[in-house]
Amino acid sequence: MSRLPRLAPTGRPAALRGLCLAAAGLLLVGCVRKPAEPAAPAMSFAQATETVIAAYYKANPTFAANAGLHEFDGQLPDWSAAALQAGIAELEKQRAMLAAFPDAQLSAAQRVDREHLLTVLDRDLFWEKIAEAPQTNPSYYLDTLSPSLYVARPYGTPEQRLRAFITYTKSVVRAAPQIQANLRTPMPATFVKVGTDGFGGLADFYRKDVPLAFKGVGDAALQAELLAAIGPAADAMQKLADWVKAQEKTATGPLPLGTERYNQMLQMTERVNLPVGEVERVGKADLERNLKALAAACAEFAPKATIAECARRVRDRKPAIANPVEAAREQLKMLRQFLVDKDIVTIPGTEQALVNESPPFNRQNFAYIDPPGPFEKGMPSVYYISPPDPTWPAQVQHDYLPGEYVLLFTSAHEVFPGHFLQFLHANRAQSMVGRLFVGYAYAEGWAHYTEEMMWDQGLVGTPDAHIGQLLQALMRNCRLLSSIGLHTQGWKVEDSQRCFRDQAYADEGSARQQAARGTYDPAYLNYTLGKLMILKLRKDWLAASVPAGTPTRTLKAFHDQFLSYGGPPIPVVRKAMLGDADTGPVL
Repeated sequence: MSRLPRLAPTGRPAALRGLCLAAAGLLLVGCVRKPAEPAAPAMSFAQATETVIAAYYKANPTFAANAGLHEFDGQLPDWSAAALQAGIAELEKQRAMLAAFPDAQLSAAQRVDREHLLTVLDRDLFWEKIAEAPQTNPSYYLDTLSPSLYVARPYGTPEQRLRAFITYTKSVVRAAPQIQANLRTPMPATFVKVGTDGFGGLADFYRKDVPLAFKGVGDAALQAELLAAIGPAADAMQKLADWVKAQEKTATGPLPLGTERYNQMLQMTERVNLPVGEVERVGKADLERNLKALAAACAEFAPKATIAECARRVRDRKPAIANPVEAAREQLKMLRQFLVDKDIVTIPGTEQALVNESPPFNRQNFAYIDPPGPFEKGMPSVYYISPPDPTWPAQVQHDYLPGEYVLLFTSAHEVFPGHFLQFLHANRAQSMVGRLFVGYAYAEGWAHYTEEMMWDQGLVGTPDAHIGQLLQALMRNCRLLSSIGLHTQGWKVEDSQRCFRDQAYADEGSARQQAARGTYDPAYLNYTLGKLMILKLRKDWLAASVPAGTPTRTLKAFHDQFLSYGGPPIPVVRKAMLGDADTGPVL
């Protein structure tokens, strides 16, 4: 989701306001003047918002196409060095325009939109300018390169999507050498692997899966054009993958952000104005809370077993349907009915969530969902489940497949009432900004929050089900601690793996996968960070006094109001929901 704040630009002004400088000798002279008032914006806020969004579409055509604007189909960003630098300048220009609107000129809803859009721009500035992700991190490119939109999302006719894919292949041929030119060497070993697997997986997907996906198109000339286009694109991606793999011989350890940039990431991408040490403290407290609950559940489920053995038993209790894709399909029916019976949250619309095996180029996580954008109507989402890495030993592959209740709470996270339901709401938000831009902590925080909330509301209710939910929570706790450790405390990948094995009781394959992810996705702390911010907001919102004549504050009312904003940073939503009743920090 996305998949990945920059501090506001602080460049030196061309002249120092209020001071006159002697041109030749640069001597201050006593001609202090009253500072000039800031220039009034040259356009309305609505016009400024439209300008920023239009510029964002142009710079990020894949984002626009995924939103449902299919005039952008097949296009990829210009990733040349010159275009990247020009893009940074444009982001700073758009940011300055939005920041010029004072609060007094804006309604409450517009203030939310302004801060939301500023965060979107700051987020991109952080990753592209401060973190230098285009030059250092192969995963920066992978989500944008995904062709799932054309292959798996049933918008338009198959012929329309096939033509879009052909255009996309030509963009790939242009993009591949730009990516190689951008990436610096040596790279961390985990970056080498994610780049090799991701770019190489795309090449395989083009050759093997795409022809099958479009085999129903009867236009022989179009099929011939597709086959002719696949070869160059696959060759370009495979060449890039081979070049990345060749960096194994000089591969390094993790490439940490460092404490200063990590704090910038928190503020600029999520508007969390807390030092990393405070975030770590709260994250550790949540880990301890979940470990205590796990011990209690295991004492009931397997009183004579160790915690590790108890967790193993729950993981080894596989779904009755052996194929996790088929098992998940059955779980979704039960989860939806549970929401209806308990009246937990509104389910808007009749869109469906399909379940499929993930494509080979996108298997960095066991499960994820691909929701349609706000301009698509009646389109299904696809909940993807990844098979184990075939290069792993047989036992590791077996252990990687989820237990019944781990899969159940994964399905809750991805579909009901997690991401799928959240995007049903987001795509119907009143604000176009909220519909288009759904933040990392908002999305993953909500989905992770729903796992615990569903258990609290009585989902299944057995100790082994609770253990399944807690194992997922502990995995996200270790993501937070690993992100902080890898990027601010000198952790090695092995230290992160140890956290997942010893604190989250993860299988070896998941521990490897999740530790590696922390090196190239430091923002994956947002699962736990977002959940904890939502829990704090819920507590404060439910406790706030209700004005006479207004509806009673209930859990469903909280969920519906929270989801109505689309996807701003949670601290921005907090301010909107609590206003003067705000009771303190976000955590």
